[in-house]
Amino acid sequence: MSLFAGQPAEGAVQAVPYVDLGRYAGKWYEIARLPNRFQRNCSAGTSATYSVRSDGKIDVLNECRAADGRVISAKGVAKLASASGPPSKLKVTFFWPFYGNYWIIELDPEYRWAVVGEPGRKYLWILAREPHLDDELYNRIAERIRTQGYELAGLIKTPQGQ
Repeated sequence: MSLFAGQPAEGAVQAVPYVDLGRYAGKWYEIARLPNRFQRNCSAGTSATYSVRSDGKIDVLNECRAADGRVISAKGVAKLASASGPPSKLKVTFFWPFYGNYWIIELDPEYRWAVVGEPGRKYLWILAREPHLDDELYNRIAERIRTQGYELAGLIKTPQGQ
């Protein structure tokens, strides 16, 4: 079974049909992102760690390194966007009561990499379980993202070190 979202219907961003949140939990390295204001001070080493709670919500810990080497972190909570919707559509908050869309729009069947976006195509992250992706795989993922209607000219590759 493929967990790819496939072709978007009528230009809409499509989330993958299913995500096992238990398998999705853990540490993910940011491989690339579209520029956004809340990561403006992040220059390298960006990661996100997800932990499923007993109440079904997900604790989120985002970390990155600033240009001066200090670690910047933000803690948040994610929840299903709707009780009847797929677990690939989440809402996340770092500043309650404000929530943003967090949709898993591409996912490797083995949970080795994922792409997170949102319906307005303003935000996008390519994530992987390892700090680096092979160039061929990265290019295939980028092509899949383009089929979702994302403009990738401004995509920033994240230095991870190592």
